[in-house]
Amino acid sequence: MTDAGHDPESRVHELEAELARREAEVSDLVAIGVALSAERDLSVLLARIVAQACRITGADAASLYVVERPERGQPPTTLRFKLARNDSVQLPATGEFTVPISMTSVAGSVAVSRRPLNLPDAYNPPADAPFRMDRSFDTRFGYKSRSMLVWPMLSHADELIGVLQLINRKLGDGPLAAPADFETRVVPFDRRSEQLLSALSAQAAVAIENAMLYEDMAKAFDGFVQASVHAIEQRDPTTMGHSVRVASLTVELARQVDACDRGWLDPVRFGPDDLQELRYAALLHDFGKVGVREEVLLKAKKLYPGTLELILARFQYARQSAEVDMYRRKIELVERGAPRDELERLEAELAEQVRRLDESLRLIRAANEPTVLAQGDAGRLGEVAAMTYLTPEGDRRPLLLPGEMESLQIARGSLNASEVREIQSHAQHTFDFLSRIPWGRRFYRLPLIASSHHEKIDGTGYPRGLHTDEIPIQSKMMAVADIYDALTASDRPYKRAVPTPRALDILWLETKDRHLDADLVRLFVEGEVYRVADTAG
Repeated sequence: MTDAGHDPESRVHELEAELARREAEVSDLVAIGVALSAERDLSVLLARIVAQACRITGADAASLYVVERPERGQPPTTLRFKLARNDSVQLPATGEFTVPISMTSVAGSVAVSRRPLNLPDAYNPPADAPFRMDRSFDTRFGYKSRSMLVWPMLSHADELIGVLQLINRKLGDGPLAAPADFETRVVPFDRRSEQLLSALSAQAAVAIENAMLYEDMAKAFDGFVQASVHAIEQRDPTTMGHSVRVASLTVELARQVDACDRGWLDPVRFGPDDLQELRYAALLHDFGKVGVREEVLLKAKKLYPGTLELILARFQYARQSAEVDMYRRKIELVERGAPRDELERLEAELAEQVRRLDESLRLIRAANEPTVLAQGDAGRLGEVAAMTYLTPEGDRRPLLLPGEMESLQIARGSLNASEVREIQSHAQHTFDFLSRIPWGRRFYRLPLIASSHHEKIDGTGYPRGLHTDEIPIQSKMMAVADIYDALTASDRPYKRAVPTPRALDILWLETKDRHLDADLVRLFVEGEVYRVADTAG
């Protein structure tokens, strides 16, 4: 008769069950590895690592530390506590903190030795253990940390990434609810737990390293964008904060669109990558200004300061010349013994010349302001342009040159036609410059979005004259934000800020002229998106 314990058939079943369990564990680890490698958000990734480590080993609690990476290649000296998990205790909200990489703590000693530590009874570590067990958590919450498995997470390059600490491997599911559970259900971590955690830690280290690299790249990328915005604003300080406000307004409008269930906007959705692309595009929408002459960007009045100084110098010279000529003629009259009335007529003639010069200068100063040219001033400027003065060489020269006259006759604003074209060229420059940057698959549309914020739905915009179906919705939203901020900005020295109600009215007028999309303006107004500008920039 065969002993039941050595029954070949029973042994086969045991081996089959063990094989099935091992296959399930391997399959589980593969699935975990795939899930971890796909996660780019570091905080989500770390939470998944802790959860999976507890699940595959049966641990009741866990905590995870990540190495603090110093700059300039210095060796790491601290671990940063990132998160903890406990199935038996409701953990309070705990911020991050650091512990030294030293032998004084359990996690620190594993970081120093880079070797795993398996403690069957954490309250009674080996006599030669250099670390001390911190019991403050157990005392506070009535918990008991008995078995502990602490594992260093090492990269493929054998670089320490972090430390994973598991506590209380337990028998059965459910929390350790009673004090007796810590005696009856908590067991040491076995060899299989070590094998599983070793495999998971290797996967976790690679995933964390990739996520941190991705995070570093994102920070560097964000820093590049912020530095670019700063460079733009340094060239044009009058628009300081404009790009940040436009970005905040545009992203908030996108959120309103995302929640809209009306009309053509119903199917439009913006995911995290879409919003980030939109934010970067809005921040860089004026990047092309680096290709516009600084004097044009900063031109606050119709005449450049140097040009006005030349005009003033001409008028001053003309006045002094008239005075010198009057004194010369007066001396001649006196030498001839001319009657007094002739001298008085000469002085009156000079006074009239000076009056005309002063009046002409007042007209030039008034016309130089970037406001609508007053009715009749164009004709009066023509009279000034006809005035001349005599050079020391005896040549007659105009007091106003043709180019100066053209600038003073600008009907509205401070730019002449060629300067307007140069300013408008910034949109094409934006596209050209941004197209040189390898944005990757996530942000490949960014150059088009950023450069199309001056397009109008009727096709009269620039730089490409796109019609409504050709303009990206992101650019349409940015156009609303850009116009609103340009109207309400209080930092423009050449114009007063328009009150919010008036600015919103102007947006509606732009929809009637088929420059802006009416549905987007409606969301901007009804959703009070404009309030975001009060806290941005």
